[in-house]
Order: sequence, then C-alpha cells, then structure tokens
Amino acid sequence: MRTEELIAELSRGLAPVRPLPGPCTLAMRWLAIAVIVVALAVACFGLRHDLAARLAAGPDLRQMAAAGLTGVLAAIAAFQLSFPDRDPRWALLPLPAFGFWLADLGWGCLQDFARLGPEGLQLTWSFPCLGFILGFGLPLSLAMAWLGRHAAPLRPVPVAALGGLAAASIANVGLVLTHHLDAALEALVWHGLAILVTTAAAALLGPRVMRAAA
Repeated sequence: MRTEELIAELSRGLAPVRPLPGPCTLAMRWLAIAVIVVALAVACFGLRHDLAARLAAGPDLRQMAAAGLTGVLAAIAAFQLSFPDRDPRWALLPLPAFGFWLADLGWGCLQDFARLGPEGLQLTWSFPCLGFILGFGLPLSLAMAWLGRHAAPLRPVPVAALGGLAAASIANVGLVLTHHLDAALEALVWHGLAILVTTAAAALLGPRVMRAAA
C-alpha cells in the first residue's frame, strides 16, 4: 500500500475536532452562570433591608469586593490550570484577594472587641450562612468541573479545589446581599467554614464529575 493510500485509509470517516475554548473564555462562561445563580438567589430571598446603609458604612462593600475578586481570580486560575501547558503557579492567583478578605474580617473582629469588649466576640450559630454557601456553591463547583472536564487526566484536584473556592466566594457575595450577619467574628467563622467545606467537597467530587463527563 502506498503512503497516500494509507493516509487516505486512516483518515476516512474522521470527524472534525472542535478546539477547546481558551481559559478566559471558559472562565467568562462560568462566571455568567454564577451571576445568574446569585441573581436567582437574590430574587428568591430578597435584598436585606439595611443593605444600602451597610454598604455605605464600608466593611460589607470591601468584603463583597474581596469575595467577588477572589471568585473571579480563582475561576481564571482553575481554567488556566486545566490546560497542560500552563504554569502551576496560576494556583496562586486568587491568594492576595483571599488574604485581603480574611484580613479585613479579622480587622473587623478587632474593631468589635475594641467597641464592645468581650461581648463583641460572642459567637452564635448561623446555619443559614453555611446552608446558603453550600447550597449555591456546590452546584457552581460541579458546573466548573463539567466545563473543565478536559483536565481529568491532568490536574483534576487543583482545578476542582479552585473551582470550589471560586464558587463559595461568589456565593458569599449573594449571602451578603440577602442575609443579616453583623458581627465580624460570626462572618469570619461561618463564612470561612462554608468556604472550607465547599472547597473540600469540590476537591473530592469534582474529579469524579470530570472523569464521568470527559
């Protein structure tokens, strides 16, 4: 068999391969889904009645901005890592915004203590916070795992974990818009716990979703 005939035989019936969208395109698609989910959450639960005053005071606005930026950067980092030629250091992209977010909550704890004494650091149960972030964060994490399913043989756990961080951070924005939680310590503990659980669950379940969808 001649070379031309062999090539023709091997290429017969092959379907064209659609190239993958770039990481920024995938991140924008996922962020569009996340914005729709947050908008639906706000439509279901309603905006908190004191939202304008809380945003004007400053801390809530800073925390929303830091949470939103963490979510955007974590999503970009996740999709960057889903491609085999990308530097693993992309995983560090959301850390500055996430660190600022935690530092701002910690500073709020110190301010509450200076203003109210030990009473300002009393911790009460806030299962609605945990339920809100998990309830919206986990589906968003799985949506990212599906969009990044091409990473299944490459870096499934880092991609899924960053997806969980992105999803929990975006869900946190919706939580601040709808839920009352004024004490900084409660926000730090309950929001932090919800983010930790969502990220861990995404790291565990996300690779399975990737492998099933690949």
